[in-house]
Amino acid sequence: QVHLVKSGGGLVQAGGSLRLSCLASGSTHPMYAMAWYRQAPGKQRELVAAISSGGSTNYADSAKGRFTISTDNAKNTVYLQMNSLKPEDTAVYFCYVEPFGTIPFGYWGQGTQVTVSS
Repeated sequence: QVHLVKSGGGLVQAGGSLRLSCLASGSTHPMYAMAWYRQAPGKQRELVAAISSGGSTNYADSAKGRFTISTDNAKNTVYLQMNSLKPEDTAVYFCYVEPFGTIPFGYWGQGTQVTVSS
């Protein structure tokens, strides 16, 4: 059973930065993919950024140029550096990991609130 431990999040003014991290422990397989999703009130959960085991990244258009996803594979940790934050980035952010041994199924972390004030 994979257990995800998140840190980061909180309240920040528009234009500020936050860093989210998510540690995946308990997996007997390396990670095939790791990602961050977010869900704003009244909206569907959406992909923010994803990174593959090979280092390929994919970003939502709204995140391009402002957010950076990275990993520490040795520690099975995924990070999301968020810069130039906007009020519309306000949402609950979730990490998602997909170990090689469970493709196409993965594990979700508990959400963390990010609030950007104008």
